[in-house]
Amino acid sequence: MAAQITLEFDGVTKKEYDAVNKALGVDYVTGEGDWPKGLLMHAAGIREDGHFVVIEIWDTMAQQEKFMNERLGEALAKGGIIAPPTSVTWLELFAHIQMGS
Repeated sequence: MAAQITLEFDGVTKKEYDAVNKALGVDYVTGEGDWPKGLLMHAAGIREDGHFVVIEIWDTMAQQEKFMNERLGEALAKGGIIAPPTSVTWLELFAHIQMGS
């Protein structure tokens, strides 16, 4: 069953986000690159209070955890993000509809 993760960070800007994506070898503008297996949707932005938020939908929680352990942790450090998220929220999804892009 698909799962959504929401991650919130303090002190992270688009600069760090771009550096992490470069370290991962993915391009969120074109969609090209070495995206992880099981990732169905990825979105990121900055709330009006300055918190950086990432929302992803995965085939399974285990696929996100594998990605975190094998690639994302190192890429976050390379991008200058050393503090853990201030909030991590998982939702087990019973509905996930993605409209055409």
